Amino acid sequence: MSKAKFERTKPHVNVGTIGHVDHGKTTLTAALTKVLAEKYGG
Repeated sequence: MSKAKFERTKPHVNVGTIGHVDHGKTTLTAALTKVLAEKYGG
């Protein structure tokens, strides 16, 4: 029995961050998440 096909209904982006500790990676990711959630819902 095969699985049902997954239908993506929201925009999707995968963001990878690299850099030194305490240089704002988490802050940047949180800001991007907030802006995209406000624009596209989520």
